[in-house]
Amino acid sequence: MKSEIEVQDPVTTEILDRLMKEPAPFMAVLQAIQDHHGYLPENSLGQVAQRFQIPISELYGTVTFYHFFRLEPKPVPDIMICENSACCLHDLEAISEQAATTDFGIAHSGKVQKISCPGRCDVPVPILIGEKFFHSATAGAVAAATAAEMPLPPETGLEECLFRHIRDGIGSLEGANAHGAWTSPAVAASDPDKVIAELKESGLTGRGGAGFPTGVKWDAVRSESRGPKWIICNADESEVGCFKDRVLMAHSPHAMLEGMTCAGLLTGAEVGIVYLRWEYPEILESLQVAIDEAEAAGMLGDDACGTGRPFRIVIRRGAGAYICGEETSLLNSLEGKHPFPREKPPFPTTHGLFDLPTVVNNVETFCAVPLILEKGGAWFHGLGLGDNAGTRIFSVSGDIARPGNYEVPVGTSLRELLEKHAGGTPDGKAIQGVTMAGISGGFVGAEDLDVALDPGSLDELGAMLGAGGIVVHDETRCMVQAARESMHFLAQESCGKCFPCRIGTIRITELLDELIQHSAGNPVIREDPLKELADLEEVLAETSACGLGLAAPFITKTLKKYWPDVVQNYIDGQGSESTSGRNSK
Repeated sequence: MKSEIEVQDPVTTEILDRLMKEPAPFMAVLQAIQDHHGYLPENSLGQVAQRFQIPISELYGTVTFYHFFRLEPKPVPDIMICENSACCLHDLEAISEQAATTDFGIAHSGKVQKISCPGRCDVPVPILIGEKFFHSATAGAVAAATAAEMPLPPETGLEECLFRHIRDGIGSLEGANAHGAWTSPAVAASDPDKVIAELKESGLTGRGGAGFPTGVKWDAVRSESRGPKWIICNADESEVGCFKDRVLMAHSPHAMLEGMTCAGLLTGAEVGIVYLRWEYPEILESLQVAIDEAEAAGMLGDDACGTGRPFRIVIRRGAGAYICGEETSLLNSLEGKHPFPREKPPFPTTHGLFDLPTVVNNVETFCAVPLILEKGGAWFHGLGLGDNAGTRIFSVSGDIARPGNYEVPVGTSLRELLEKHAGGTPDGKAIQGVTMAGISGGFVGAEDLDVALDPGSLDELGAMLGAGGIVVHDETRCMVQAARESMHFLAQESCGKCFPCRIGTIRITELLDELIQHSAGNPVIREDPLKELADLEEVLAETSACGLGLAAPFITKTLKKYWPDVVQNYIDGQGSESTSGRNSK
């Protein structure tokens, strides 16, 4: 008699037969199996392991790493509530208690679980049931989640790039074409040297956090003789406090698809892959519609944009793993490997997907390319202030009057962004500090709000620009608690590959927990918390394998820089009461 794992599931067989012919099918296969069964049955995983030639133990390790793959059937979903960054500024316990007994119109278990940031900080607090989102800023005020918010119009006289036409209904192919969309790929195919020159002159760098020059990256892949080549759009926007890519994909999908097609025709790649974060199910649907539109119109396919050359785009959905926002982790995920970051060098430009030359850029970067090629690299470069090039989109949330996405010139001051564009705090309280780069870039305190939003200026402060997520904390907030929540997130999301990050983020979280508990009367067991913290920061900064561990020290270093007296109060068992949470530097 065959064991359960040996029994072939015909549905899994059909899925494998169909999808194994597609590019990078691993994640698509697992998603399709779970979509059908509601979970990943043991025998199905056995079939997957056999077809992909992955040891079953390794496959289980990979599957269980992701938050949203399930190994057991679950008749009704749990209620999942975000606990990070902007959301933890609300009364999560009251919201959780209310949610457990709320009629959402969807059957649920009544059990509440906390989840990491799902990229909806503009409408806190996100509540996820199955694949449907709701939100509630206060207990009892539950509502269905709305579509991605349209960016507010710019300040008078401010010129935009990515948001230039976004309010004009360019979500459809017809609307996009009315503003000159889908003209740049022909230029990329016929005159790649011109495209590279314009991109280099524009100063466009990667908007996902690394900031590498886009023209240099594309030129490097173009120059590679090996193939096939790949174009990857990193749409796994998982940094806490970042939700700009979601808005771009919702309201300007053809700009992203056009930018990817330019990259494909310029480099000689024939396939582009959008790696879309799991928490954007509505984007999955609308983006597929946009791809279908482009294929039907001949913009994608065997004769992409009438160039006589093939280029197609497929979507591969993530399954909930912050580390997949790191480009090499994303590549391993697509290949069916455990999503550990790879050592660099070699870089994806030479050894990317399946060890082949690969362009990896994020949504914002690809979306900028068509307008740069339409209006010229010099035009885009001139949008920046001083020596800075272009514009950037910043996601602003937390204690702010108008949370949302703002496209401003690179070099704009942080204060101008928060007060002039985002309206300052909703009730007139002073801004105490903000998190940068989501949370990975550390804090900027009130006395440095005039810092220019460019990488160099923030580096001088010991912070980081990163992907452009900014969470505002007013004068009533406890910044030690804010640091603890940020570090807790990184500890949860560490991939565990390297010892310093796996253990160090947990130890720093424990240290901050201990200080917070000390203010409630519990003893501190560490002889010198500040020295231990400094030692951990040094180890993480010097020895971590990827950006998660390297960025973690920014949080506590900037905490100590801007609020040293508050930190000392916690060490002394006084909490933040004596300084009312304010900067007491």
